[in-house]
Amino acid sequence: MEKALKLPDELPQDFRYTDEGGLTGQEADELRARGYGNRLTDDGGKSIGQILVGNLFTLFNLLNLLLAVCLLLVGSYRNTLFMIVVIANTLIGTVQEFRAMKVIREMKLLNTGKISVLRDGREIPCAPDETVRGDLVVLRAGDQVPADAVVVRGGGAAVEALLTGESDPVEKRVNSWLYSGSYVSEGKMTAQLVYVAEESYVGKLTREAKKTARPGSRLMQDLRKLIRADSMVLLPLGLLLFLKQYFLNHQPVGRAVPSSVAAMLGMIPEGLILLTSVAMAVGVIRLGKRKTLVQELAGIETLARADILCLDKTGTITTGEMTLDGIVPVDVSEAEIREALGRFLGVFDEQSGTLDALRKSVAPQPEKAKAVVPFSSERKQSAVTFLDGTALVLGAPEFVLGPQMTEKVRETVGTLTAEGKRVLVLAGGTGIVSADNMPPLRKVYGLCALSDTLRPGARETLEYFRQQEVAIRVISGDNPKTVSEVARKAGLEGWDRWVDAATLTDDRQLEEAAETCTVFGRVTPEQKKKLVLALKAAGHNVAMTGDGVNDIPALKAADCSIAMAGGSDAARNAAQLTLLESDFTVMPQIVLEGRRVINNITRSASLFLMKTVFSFLLSVLTLLIPKGAYPFQPIQMTLVSSLMIGLPGFVLALEPSGERIRGSFLKTVLFRALPGGAAVAMTAAAAMALHHFGWDAEECGTISTILAGIMGYAVLVQTCIPVTRLRIALLAVVAAGFALGTLCLKKVFFLVPLTGPGWTALAILTAAGLAVITAVSLVLRKQRRSKCAET
Repeated sequence: MEKALKLPDELPQDFRYTDEGGLTGQEADELRARGYGNRLTDDGGKSIGQILVGNLFTLFNLLNLLLAVCLLLVGSYRNTLFMIVVIANTLIGTVQEFRAMKVIREMKLLNTGKISVLRDGREIPCAPDETVRGDLVVLRAGDQVPADAVVVRGGGAAVEALLTGESDPVEKRVNSWLYSGSYVSEGKMTAQLVYVAEESYVGKLTREAKKTARPGSRLMQDLRKLIRADSMVLLPLGLLLFLKQYFLNHQPVGRAVPSSVAAMLGMIPEGLILLTSVAMAVGVIRLGKRKTLVQELAGIETLARADILCLDKTGTITTGEMTLDGIVPVDVSEAEIREALGRFLGVFDEQSGTLDALRKSVAPQPEKAKAVVPFSSERKQSAVTFLDGTALVLGAPEFVLGPQMTEKVRETVGTLTAEGKRVLVLAGGTGIVSADNMPPLRKVYGLCALSDTLRPGARETLEYFRQQEVAIRVISGDNPKTVSEVARKAGLEGWDRWVDAATLTDDRQLEEAAETCTVFGRVTPEQKKKLVLALKAAGHNVAMTGDGVNDIPALKAADCSIAMAGGSDAARNAAQLTLLESDFTVMPQIVLEGRRVINNITRSASLFLMKTVFSFLLSVLTLLIPKGAYPFQPIQMTLVSSLMIGLPGFVLALEPSGERIRGSFLKTVLFRALPGGAAVAMTAAAAMALHHFGWDAEECGTISTILAGIMGYAVLVQTCIPVTRLRIALLAVVAAGFALGTLCLKKVFFLVPLTGPGWTALAILTAAGLAVITAVSLVLRKQRRSKCAET
């Protein structure tokens, strides 16, 4: 068993403290030149060569090459035409993946957060990978730690859940370690970078192994299952076919090899892999045009499957900007409140919607403090003790005052929250404040009423999700009445079903509320995560939006996580999708893009798997029927699969499609592929059997090829319902192409003119095949309905 990586706990021998003003620009350049920069060597993504190699050296490409070599060895050159399709698939996949990676790289550059670094005595913004060993970085709530560092000034707390799994903030003081990958949850600290790039803890993890992520896309998991199952039977079945036809049927090698190769080619769904890659890549590019960064491809699918969307009020329904509507004095005059607020604001330089709104109306008065407790989403308050012993506490009235809240204050708070205001109370006392103990409060200065700005288009966005049967849960740390009123203004259905999460004392109550309530107020970060997990446990696919450090546990727990670019760096790094313009109103377009990708892949995949199904069934029948010979040649399979499967698959995969995704991908595509596959297998086997009654083998092969095309076309017609202009044009092109190939290019595809009995047999078998498609479809639908009724 490998030894687990240890977090650094000591300074290197050559460590020396950097001067208070930080490094100079020249010193930073010298350190970077000596290899002490903070840029990881493997963070540039794949090169065009790596992408090409990845698309070229696949299992199915190697199988196709092996089959082509077998055909060349027996002189069947024309049958190697399928390699043109294989080469085209590889080139298309490479180009689309490169385009998608280019979009991701460019958008990540736009999304890269900045941290504050002291250089030449000034605080300047700097990209994390531009820092060097010895840099002094100024970290505030929401900043992600760029490298392993030691706190040299200030204090606060950091969450190390991404490293240790523990979600509780860890207090940080001077000489405490801050580890790369963790994020500051409260306070302000100046830290000196010690271990950077590959020497940092995250650098070592990256070098040892990829960081564990969410389970991948269900679609890709199902595809991998199909590929594994297909690979296990493909070669043995092909080999058995060759041995039977060569040794038992005494066919010449020049005939046995091509027919065996045709069977194996039919079982390879090579176009399906390309189709999925192209559809996903096009989805990334289209979302990029909507200023959405896809950091995990699975996020496209999981958002499309979501039936519950959890929103944070601030930054989603509202713009995140707040306005101070008024100050309500309680024990002192308004002038005294403003003076106290000015002193309080002079201590804190963190950027937040609340503090920014207060600063616009009350000028901060810088003053030295004896003790500071930064705001925490757990405590719902912040506090400071000045040198004269005065203590000021600002926060939610319920948390600051508790049982000391008078009836008059409670009524005023209730009136303001009913109007949708966010209410803060400023109270004072004497003593040293700390995170665990606040001094007794002697007077309540007054209440500050703030209001959120509703985001333009929020009402239309929420209405869209209602129409799409996606339930909304608004989760906020604010007073539930305030959040409820904002939800009402935004037109959210169920805005009046709210609950104060502070009253949910056990997990059972929280699970019940998750199903029955729409608005949740006073929610702690841990409760946000538990709400998401409760909804998932109830069978829902949950998407979560967030922008703050307190949202990260819930973002990591959700099936799909969406971050706002205007939020914290840590939240963006934890999310699968990032809205680069922090515009919640683009969410419907993102959902539609995800649904387009998954629905169209599912629709087109049924065409590809139909070929796999009938090739497998026909191969088994060929082995079981005495003197049975596989009726197709490789070039005939190329004709059928290119026109009835490949071309329609790619056209349908790029169409708009907004239907909600339901059910398992694997079950759905097999359900759609089985009727057509069974029809082709049975009719082709019947045509193959005619050879035993004296019919010409080439005529039997021609009938089988035409039957495969007709059955494939019948399935394609079903797939194209409801019809559109594009689909009608597609059906016309496919029909014309197949007619051209079978009537005018007979010699190219080893086809022969049919005799009178041949046309009669074709007509009878066509009718039988269509009857099989209808019958199998009815049976499968009936079976599916009975299963749905049972569940």
